[in-house]
Amino acid sequence: MAKVLYEKDGRIARITLNRPEVMNAIDDDLPTELEECVERANADDGVHVIVLSGAGRAFCAGYDLAYYAQASEGRGHEMTQQMPWDPMNDYAFMMRNTERFMSLWRSHRPVIAKVHGFAVAGGSDIALCADMIVMAEDAEIGYMPARIWGCPTTAMWVYRLGPERAKRMLFTGDRIDGREAEQIGLVLKAVPASDLDDEVERLAERMASVPVNQLMMQKLVINQAIEAMGLKQTQMFATLFDGITRHSPEGLNFKRRAEETGWKQAVRERDLGTFDWTKNRPINSTKGGQ
Repeated sequence: MAKVLYEKDGRIARITLNRPEVMNAIDDDLPTELEECVERANADDGVHVIVLSGAGRAFCAGYDLAYYAQASEGRGHEMTQQMPWDPMNDYAFMMRNTERFMSLWRSHRPVIAKVHGFAVAGGSDIALCADMIVMAEDAEIGYMPARIWGCPTTAMWVYRLGPERAKRMLFTGDRIDGREAEQIGLVLKAVPASDLDDEVERLAERMASVPVNQLMMQKLVINQAIEAMGLKQTQMFATLFDGITRHSPEGLNFKRRAEETGWKQAVRERDLGTFDWTKNRPINSTKGGQ
């Protein structure tokens, strides 16, 4: 079964992340299929706009940690290598995914991301590569691996939010709901979940009435302004640093903890701040972790 679905509906191409049983978590195949669907839309002269969404309960819950973090030797080797690790092998793997997510940014057809449930971790990387994001008010977005075991490779946070708010999100790894995401300018609009489909349809249909060449020119002009700020170089550093976070002492301790206790427990400890990844032991809250 396809992990990313493609459908043409008049002038609108609908691309749907399709691993609903794991909240559309990213595996080895999903980025490739996503890029292929974007290319298919761009090759069709009848398509004016792309709407990107997720099947089931969420847009995308990030990388499939049950595979990549909890996996023992012989599985998930792309994310955590045996030491000493080769940073360039890691970079090559992760940059391929980054470039596939960025097919949304490079698309000659504008892309609206319709976010419900969660767009977190690597799922936020995908959403933030779209031209516009419309969220359900109760949906959540954030990059929790900034706490341990990750750096957002597409590096879109700073370009969408500016330095101070980007630092707030990445220094904490917090998730925020659609209301706050709209308030700080991370997304175009947040609406009640019951109104999300209609809101995106109105926007897509309005844009679809514009000639393709007009849409393409406006997108190229705006995107080049961001690219002139050094987006490509920023993504190079971010993708390298992502590999370092997973092979640092703390990152390796997180990986071992996930193998020992399961990724859900390791993620819970990461997000609650109840584990000292440097000393590789639970934090004693009564003694401030000492």
